[in-house]
Amino acid sequence: MTGNLIEQGLKRSRDTWFSRVTHLFDRTAIDEAVWAELEELLISADVGVDTTEKLIEKVRRRVKEEKIGQGTVVCAALKAEMVNILKIDVHGTSIPLSLPRVILVVGVNGCGKTTSIAKLAYRLKNEGKRVILVAADTFRAAAIDQLKSLSEKIGVDVIAHQPGADAGAVVFDALEAARSRNAQELIIDTAGRLHTKFNLMEELKKVRRVAAKADATAPHEVLLVLDATTGQNGLTQARYFTEAVGVTGIFLAKLDGTAKGGIVLAICDELKIPILFIGVGDGLEDMAPFDAETFVEALCS
Repeated sequence: MTGNLIEQGLKRSRDTWFSRVTHLFDRTAIDEAVWAELEELLISADVGVDTTEKLIEKVRRRVKEEKIGQGTVVCAALKAEMVNILKIDVHGTSIPLSLPRVILVVGVNGCGKTTSIAKLAYRLKNEGKRVILVAADTFRAAAIDQLKSLSEKIGVDVIAHQPGADAGAVVFDALEAARSRNAQELIIDTAGRLHTKFNLMEELKKVRRVAAKADATAPHEVLLVLDATTGQNGLTQARYFTEAVGVTGIFLAKLDGTAKGGIVLAICDELKIPILFIGVGDGLEDMAPFDAETFVEALCS
């Protein structure tokens, strides 16, 4: 199932760019023209200039050191180096002192954050976990309503205050409720826009501090939802959020909506933050854990 979802999500990227990358190596001789065309295709697929140069340099070094001449073997070396870039140790997550495990979800408005939270909650509930959602994006009434609607659909509890309420107070109440109800997973939706970027980051820092007061190890995961269709802008977003709240993993949403799936390589190479999940489609089941080998095979098949 995971492989099928990843393949579905990468169809546009594969058909537009990466099938052409693979066919480059159908030639009998791998000359400078092939390397130049490979560079152009990878940059066009949003792999990014720096990551593209690094990737090609590694492949060329392997070709030279291992005396590879056959195109199919060079292509296999390229895929192996892509996997190496995508394989990042999951770091920064912490073990709860006590339940619940607190997942702080951040991301700009419009990135698919609330939908991604619903998908994650649906998955955890199906694993037998007791899940509570927290509507800490009090800046937008629509965000609270959307989370309430999705929680009813999934069949999990949601803790919410009135629009405009203090987000820290919502999180405090949610932590109390989670403990009294023996919840195992607490997923916090947060604001993606305030009056200024500074205000937003300060709000997120405050939410993080409130969680830490209840459990010194919380939040145990800081999940950044990135819209795959934003391309290189996603890198900038990731840097801001990481500096503010220490992102530990990425949920890459709307992967099926872009032909530039190469952004995944740039994210992993430049930020060294692991991609944990990918989202495709609007259904609650339309997400999959990220797997580097499966991803590269689907991209370059």
